[in-house]
Amino acid sequence: MTDVLAVTDHRRGELRDVSYEIITAGRELADETGGDLHLTVISGTVDEFADDLNREGVDAIHTVDHGEEFNHDVYTQTITQLYDELAPQYVVTPNSVNGLDYAPAVANELDLPIVTDAIGLETDGETLIATREMYGGKVETTNELEGEAVVTIRSAEWPKAEGTGDASIEAFDADIDEDAIGSTVTGFEEVGGGDVDISEADVLVSVGRGIEEEDNIPLIEELAEALDATVSSSRPIVDNGWLPKNRQVGQSGKVVTPDVYIAIGISGAVQHVAGMKGSDTIVAINTDPNAPIMDIADYAIHDDLFDVVPALTEQFQ
Repeated sequence: MTDVLAVTDHRRGELRDVSYEIITAGRELADETGGDLHLTVISGTVDEFADDLNREGVDAIHTVDHGEEFNHDVYTQTITQLYDELAPQYVVTPNSVNGLDYAPAVANELDLPIVTDAIGLETDGETLIATREMYGGKVETTNELEGEAVVTIRSAEWPKAEGTGDASIEAFDADIDEDAIGSTVTGFEEVGGGDVDISEADVLVSVGRGIEEEDNIPLIEELAEALDATVSSSRPIVDNGWLPKNRQVGQSGKVVTPDVYIAIGISGAVQHVAGMKGSDTIVAINTDPNAPIMDIADYAIHDDLFDVVPALTEQFQ
């Protein structure tokens, strides 16, 4: 019987969705190995987080009350010590900004192989088979890791764990070497760009590099106005300065789950898809029928956005 240790994720006092998804992924993996699922909550309001994360499938929750915000050194020290204490087969972490910060360090400290951004996990005896995407989502690959391993999972690939669990909740007395902590959070600075919160929008009209130039952005804004929707974008639009940072959807932007997500001129890179895959209905407009976004769209329009968008705007005005 081999156990699984899953690490949760929080930011600015709130648990991230991937914390509930990692329970599902971890439970499935533990079922295959015949072991228990151990969950750890590090820093923040750990007792409140633990109560909220006590979902079906969790066998034990280990809390580490050390500071309010994420810290690389605290997480690395804690997870390596938990690993030594619990001796799990696998350590599963989110493929988030935080997870990608500490997971490689943990793997290095424990001398374990690591695979990142997994979208599927299964086992074959002592072998972990992790499925990943490459080349912008055009190809799926399988990676085989023998023995113990560290793996990070992509958000929105597993459903959120539900139900009320009966896990034991215990404080873990991590021996944190304060002298080894090389950084600390001293404050936060909000990114400018208005007061629009795209994560709260019911309908998003999202624009990508297919719009070609900044002068064409009003075309998208007109459609959004006709639909009473909010404009969002992929990263290249923000990087070019055509829209502010708070409009960006994706791993380095915001995760959104609107009722309707209209992706216009967006190819569907994995980083972007991770931020909008949970939308109820996805509409894609693209000249490339093989663009990854077309594979996840509920409605795919293979045509020139400069013909389709004005027609849609006229229809809804």
